[in-house]
Amino acid sequence: MTEQKNYKKTLTACYLGFVTQAISANFSPLLFLTFMSTYGITLENIAMIPMVFYFTQLLTDLVATKYADKLGYRICVVASQVLSFVGLILLAILPEVFPTPFLGILIAVVLYAVGSGLIEVLVSPIVEACPFENKNGMMSLLHSFYCWGAMGVVLGSTIFFAVFGVDNWKILTFIWALVPLYNTFNFISCPIERLIEDGASMGIGKLLKTPIFWLMILLMVCSGGSEATMTQWTSAFTESAIGVSKTVGDLAGPCLFAMFMGVARVLHGMFSEKLDLTKVMLVCGIVCAGCYLLASLSAIAILGLAGCALCGLAVGIMWPGSISISAQKCPRGGTAMFAFLALAGDLGATVSPTMVGSISDLAGGNLKTGLLVATVFPILLVVGLLILNRANRKTL
Repeated sequence: MTEQKNYKKTLTACYLGFVTQAISANFSPLLFLTFMSTYGITLENIAMIPMVFYFTQLLTDLVATKYADKLGYRICVVASQVLSFVGLILLAILPEVFPTPFLGILIAVVLYAVGSGLIEVLVSPIVEACPFENKNGMMSLLHSFYCWGAMGVVLGSTIFFAVFGVDNWKILTFIWALVPLYNTFNFISCPIERLIEDGASMGIGKLLKTPIFWLMILLMVCSGGSEATMTQWTSAFTESAIGVSKTVGDLAGPCLFAMFMGVARVLHGMFSEKLDLTKVMLVCGIVCAGCYLLASLSAIAILGLAGCALCGLAVGIMWPGSISISAQKCPRGGTAMFAFLALAGDLGATVSPTMVGSISDLAGGNLKTGLLVATVFPILLVVGLLILNRANRKTL
């Protein structure tokens, strides 16, 4: 019977799944300078590490659209934890045993990036398939654990390095790897339901011919772009605009942003039943655009920092909200839909920060110019939501 199954264990496993993804995405960037000084890796090669990570994640999203349903949720999600664990362990081992340390690092990055991509594709539909009430709230609360994981990685690593020294980073890598190892056993034993019964899903071909699906793709691209731009550039912005040290910049920039983003998701999880998700996202899109404008146009450094931090509140529900709306509008979209949504979000998260870096470089290293151009992502999100609202009114 459904009531006899412990779906709280499933929820805990999914929470830790997003914590694992946060470790994979946020830990190695803290070691870039260490890699350069220890292994003699050039800055150009270091820049390839996040590119390889996100490109591998994109490919994993794409492959998952076709094979995740065939292989089954449990096999794939257990594999996500195993690959994340192995990748993190090898990050500490392979650079020491390979003649070219950089190659060892890239192999490790590819492994845990595949795990991260599988987490992104599978965890949301696993929770959506559970017999919980208030799915919108559950989705926001679920995605808040990525934020808490990101904060934990930055804060925990900063404290560890301050106490034990950055030279002991391999020990910390092993410690972080315990999270996906532990969670592997959670996913092996927790109840996992299918989102849609065999043969009941729309199929990829029909899904791609559905106009509302492409509107959801637009929302995900803009959500990923709006979130990732601040995630990637807020530390550099804080250091350059206020002139603080890297440690203070990391804590005042990415940590503060992640905290506000997590708070937004928790609050929406608590009150979502009383709120119209589309209207809330519309307000968040407008506020997000305002935060980008404040960060990029303000001549007062502290106001620029406030724009970066408060942007976390605005973008908090964009990604999980877009997923929830998609599940409502395309209930037979199946795993393929969630995989395409993850792919679209990752595409936005890859393109937007790169665009900001390129435009800032063309502007003589002026990061504010790049952030100003990136305002296009929350603006497009608002346009997409207005179209969605108009379509909703026509169906009433």
